[in-house]
Order: sequence, then structure tokens, then C-alpha cells
Amino acid sequence: NSLGTALVYYFIFTPSIHTIIAFNLFVFFFSTSDQVDLQRFCQTMSESMGGSQHETVAERVEDKGKDEGVHLRRKITLLPAVSFIIGSVVGSGIFIAPKGVLMNSGNVGLSLLVWALCGVLSTFGALCYAELGTSFKKSGGHYTYLLETLGPLPAFLRLWAEFIFIRPAVASYVSLAFGRYVVEPLYMPCPAPPALVKLVSILGVMAVNCWSVSLASRTQVTLTFIKIFALALIIVPGIMALAQGQTENFQNAFDIDTESFTVSKLPLAFYSGLYAYGGWFTLNYVTEEVVNPNRNIPLAIALSMITVTVCYVLVNVAYYTMMTGAELLMSEAVAVTFASRALQGMASGVPILVSLSCLGALNGGFFGVPRMLFVGAREGHWPALFSMIHLRRKTPLPAVLLLYPLVLVMVARGEIFQLINFASFSRWFFIALATLGLLVHRYRFPHYPRPFKVPFALIVIFTVVCFCIVGMSLYSDPWNTGGSCALTLSGVPVYYLAIKRSYIPAQWRKAFSELSLYFLNQIYVLLLIPTASYCSKISRSLSAI
Repeated sequence: NSLGTALVYYFIFTPSIHTIIAFNLFVFFFSTSDQVDLQRFCQTMSESMGGSQHETVAERVEDKGKDEGVHLRRKITLLPAVSFIIGSVVGSGIFIAPKGVLMNSGNVGLSLLVWALCGVLSTFGALCYAELGTSFKKSGGHYTYLLETLGPLPAFLRLWAEFIFIRPAVASYVSLAFGRYVVEPLYMPCPAPPALVKLVSILGVMAVNCWSVSLASRTQVTLTFIKIFALALIIVPGIMALAQGQTENFQNAFDIDTESFTVSKLPLAFYSGLYAYGGWFTLNYVTEEVVNPNRNIPLAIALSMITVTVCYVLVNVAYYTMMTGAELLMSEAVAVTFASRALQGMASGVPILVSLSCLGALNGGFFGVPRMLFVGAREGHWPALFSMIHLRRKTPLPAVLLLYPLVLVMVARGEIFQLINFASFSRWFFIALATLGLLVHRYRFPHYPRPFKVPFALIVIFTVVCFCIVGMSLYSDPWNTGGSCALTLSGVPVYYLAIKRSYIPAQWRKAFSELSLYFLNQIYVLLLIPTASYCSKISRSLSAI
């Protein structure tokens, strides 16, 4: 039909342009400190597109004396802060990860213990990040804390890994559940293209985060309430059945099949559980936009992590009340199987709630991660294009838009499920490095002001456990973890060539700068403007339909 065809044309045409821009950004790395060239590029882009609504770092410095400076505004209060954490944590994980946890833990009892321990471990990490967030009141999350405590190289590698494969893998994985229920009705009775299914949700979330901080916050609050309702819809009937004596699935809960279970699989069980809890660090990406961060960051983290941990354990208890371990392992969609047995007439609504839950997690990621790229550009570790802010909407628009091409690469890859272990290795390694950096910073600067201080033992426990899980995963899954390690280390030569450029002659740097400026100008003038006009015509035709 016309609508489906228009969407296909849009998704085929527009991403190709973003991909070309992303390719040239690697060239642009070599001119990250050449603000004159960046201003020339922005001026050319402004003239060719009828007036730009962005400004560079240098322009922001010039505007400091004005009444209306351009910077990220503090608009996130306690409720949106709690919503961003819960909304980012509760995504596809709780509806998919139970299968991975049970498969690698060996029995029902141990799987519930893994879920509880993952919640406690994530809470410890979140409290450590609360201290980091109140000590260093800059956005950027992991990147900022590594930069302040361990130096620029670990910080750049975290930025590199997040942009190259961690965030695209997670976004591609999470987007599938939502897009399927939005796009497939347009193609009935034929199946919808898998790539289009994923891209619909990604584009929608990207548009919301480009539009305004307030809209993204309101969207996240709404989706968080939907998530809590979805979890309650699973917990209540499960606990009611348990209270009525339906406990047969918990008998011999700790019996282990020694032929299929090995201790080496436990790190993979923790990876699946920790993936479901992933997102507790989202608020630290946007510290500069949180109202009263000394109070709201620790309070939001404590409230959200306690809520999520209790809900996750109860949800898994509800699952096992209605299903045996073998039935859960055979289920392709655990929540749907549960709903068909426990909810009956309401079962058809569960997939929709699951898809909206995934949308909330996707929105939280697209809101937080571009802020890390924005801060990295502001510190000179990423192309300065990423440090531009939309003048009217006060959002880091280029940083949001340029996540899109990397997500496309992961979508095209198709093997999304195996990327969980692939992305988790680097994510948890750098989280452990950040908390190790907190210990180092405490030792080096004992009198540094810390509005919120975590017990020393808690930091040590979290850091040691994270390093142990990461180390054991090298033995459990050497292929994926080795690939993740290799991709992360590929950022080392980029750092020394593009950031520490003392070995590159000035003439080469100037040539790279001129080349990048030329290519970016050609892309915007020759490709982006005609495509924008074409998409505008599509929008008008869709409105007519």
C-alpha cells in the first residue's frame, strides 16, 4: 500500500546519507580542534539549508555574557529522573532474559538467586555512580568519570566502544519488539521487512529526543507508568496463584542437572540478568540537566533500583508459578506464554504492553547516550560537530542524529541475540574501571567535596565482582568477548592519531581538515537538501492519504 511504500523509500534513502556523513566523521576526527574550519562548515551548512539553528562551542563561549546563553537547561526533576532510570532499566530484558538466566544457572532456585544478586549488584553500582554524579556535576556518565579519575585514554575508549557497537547493538535489539506490532498491520497478510520493523521505533524515538528535553521527559514518564502496569499485570495473578497453593514448580527448586550445568556458565547467567537491569546509569548521562542534582540523583537512584529489583524478582516468581522450568526454556516469548495461561481474555494486550516497554528503554538510551557524545566533543575527544546545540530546542541534535547510521549497521547484521554477551563485556569492564577510578580519586584527593558518599566496602565489592564476571566471561564465551575486546582496543590507534596528534605534521592535519570540510559541504548541498525536499513531498502525500 501507499503508506508502506513511502516508509520503505524513506528508510532506504535517508540512512544512506547519514551513513556517508558518519564515514566522513572519521576523517573529521583529524580536525576536531580546528574551530575555524568547523565554523566555516556550519556557515556553509546554514547558507545552503536556509539558516542553521545550531551553534558551536566557540559561539557558546562568545554568548556567555548574554542574558540567554545556549546550554543544556536543568529541566529534569525527581519524577522524570526516577522515570528515566526505571524506563531505561525495564525494557525487553525482563521479558526475554529469564530464559538466558535459567539456561545458564541450571535450576529455578539458583535462577531466582541470580536475579536477586543482579539487583543488589546493580544497586551497589548505581549508588557508586550517585557519588560520582554528585562529585562531578557534568553530563557524560561513564566517559566523564573515567576522564576525571583515570585520564583521557580510558575515557576515549569508553566513548569509542559506546558509539561503535554497544549502543547500536542494544538499540537494535530492543527496537524489534516495538516495531513489529506497529509495522506488521500495514503489511497484512504478508510479513513486514525485519529492518523496517526495527527502524520505525528508532526513528520515532530519535524524533522525540531531537524535538525537546521536555517532550522526551514527558514521554518517558508516560511509558514508565505503562511499564509498571505491565509488570503489575504479571505479578498480581502470579502471586495470587502462589497464595492459593500453586507451588509445585518450586519443589526441588535447587536440584541441578550435573550433565548440562557447569560453573563456567554462571557468568553468562549474570550477563543475562545484568542486561535486564542495565540502564541504571542513564541519569548520569544528563547530570547537567537535573534540577538539584545533589538531592535528586541519589534519591532517584535509590527509589528506582529498589522498585525494579523487587518487581523483577516477583515477576520471575510469577513466571515459575505458571510455568515449569522446561516450559519457560521452550517459550519464545515468556510474557506472552504467561499471559495465555494466567490472563486469558487480556492476553492479547500483553504484547502491546511489552512493545511499549521496549520503546521506553529505547527512548532512555537515545536521550542519555548523545549527551555522552556531546560532552566528549566538548572535551575535544570527539568531532566538534557533536558539541553543537539546537538554539531553540536546547537539544544536542547532531549527537542524536548521528547515532542512527551505526544502529543501521547492527540492524543489517541481523544476529542481534548473540550481541548481548558481545556488548556486555565492554560495558561492564568500563563500569568496573569507573568505580575503580572512584577508589583512586578518593585516595588521591581525600578532601575533595563529595555531597553523597558511599561506604568504602560497597565500592570494593562491586568493583571486584564486576572484574570477576568480566574475567570469567573470557573463559565462558571467548569468541564474543574477544571480539568485543578487539573492537574496543581498535580505538587506541585512533586516539593517538586523532586526539594526541603530536606525531602528525601540521600540513597533514590541515589537509585532513580541508578534505573533511569539502566532503561534508558536498553531502549537505548535493544530497541532504534534495532528500529533505523529497521527504517533505512524502509527508504531504501521507497527510493526503
